[in-house]
Amino acid sequence: MDLLFKNITIVTMDDEEFVIENGYLGIQGEKIVYLSKEKPNIQANREIDGKGKVIMPGLINCHTHIPMSILRGYADDYELQDWLFNHIFKAEAKMDDKCVELGALLTVAEMVSTGTTSITDMYINGPVVAEVIKNTGIRANICNGNFCFTEKYDHLEDKGYRQFMEIVEKYHNYSNGRIKIDVGIHGEYTSTPEFWTFWAKKAKEYNLNMHLHLSETELEHENCKKKYGKTPTEILIAHGVFDTQANLAHCVWLEEKDMKLIVEKNASVCHNPVSNLKLASGIADINKMMEMGVNVCLGTDGVASNNTHDLFEELKLSAILAKGKTLCAKTLPAKEALKLATINGAKSQNRDNIGMIKIGYDADLIMVDFSNISHTPVYDVVSSLVYNTIGRDVLLTMVQGKILYENGKFATIDIEKVKEEINSYVIPKLKG
Repeated sequence: MDLLFKNITIVTMDDEEFVIENGYLGIQGEKIVYLSKEKPNIQANREIDGKGKVIMPGLINCHTHIPMSILRGYADDYELQDWLFNHIFKAEAKMDDKCVELGALLTVAEMVSTGTTSITDMYINGPVVAEVIKNTGIRANICNGNFCFTEKYDHLEDKGYRQFMEIVEKYHNYSNGRIKIDVGIHGEYTSTPEFWTFWAKKAKEYNLNMHLHLSETELEHENCKKKYGKTPTEILIAHGVFDTQANLAHCVWLEEKDMKLIVEKNASVCHNPVSNLKLASGIADINKMMEMGVNVCLGTDGVASNNTHDLFEELKLSAILAKGKTLCAKTLPAKEALKLATINGAKSQNRDNIGMIKIGYDADLIMVDFSNISHTPVYDVVSSLVYNTIGRDVLLTMVQGKILYENGKFATIDIEKVKEEINSYVIPKLKG
């Protein structure tokens, strides 16, 4: 056995035994191989004493734009359409491959240091992002957020198509599936019917997940109805966009008929409460969605519209917003809320080997400090994870049995070099 956590509280996310007190968790290679209240007979190469600590599945962030960390604070206090078209798109036009790489590295460092082990990312320059994911060891579903503002779509003239072909051939299912490539459509309002049909067919051809923004703002939702006589959900389904596993970001303005269609298509909704509130887009009705059977997961969006990648922040906010929406404190209890960031995220990514601590699953795990002030006292460990924990409480993060972050140190990222290059290269470039 390579590594044994001992004397530790284990939150398995398995309803059969959700929490194991003073347990033992063994890792061999990429896999979880031992889980018990009893000490194993096998000697481990390394043992970690977990007294005062909690181990749980790594968090799964199902909607990100990781290179955008270099735009943290770039354009705050604007509503989405103004923010996107008048500020963010203009800044992104100045970004080269080095900017994308440095932003992705900075984000991965922030994510692994705050407990995220798997992401669903959409951005530009997919080959650069994929190489960062490959080298840093985090798990990811990756796609380009493809646009098309002309009625006629020629994929041979589209840089996004060429990048898609490069990453799907080079990175899809890399490292025993640690990296998966998705098809990305930025959104209904940034593309056209011919474009949707082309990419829906491409997703089916390669059997890939689909990732897109959907009904994020009232303006987007209502303009689509005026233009096509259908909601964004209806029109995209009509063009085959939901024919493979779909991950739908935001969904703030869904109608009940949209939710029914999403259930029928077995798609997932990624809730991004911090970004939606900061951009004044609204609050997604995840209570109704879950009642109807929608798989709801969590995302941070990009930090240009959130300012952090701390998924524990999204977790707490999701739980308390759900209660505020119904005026009932029993709505979305802690145990169910925690599933949004673990089991439900795994389902959204179409993965059946993460999101739970179980023998045979990949060892994507985080260890949280429960000996500090903000976790004293502890009456219910799950409640404390949802309502007390912040990303800075994370002590250790591993993916496929490999430790990426431990006690403030990064195993795969030279974080001081990344910060220095962002300050000396990226900021002058984007300000210029």
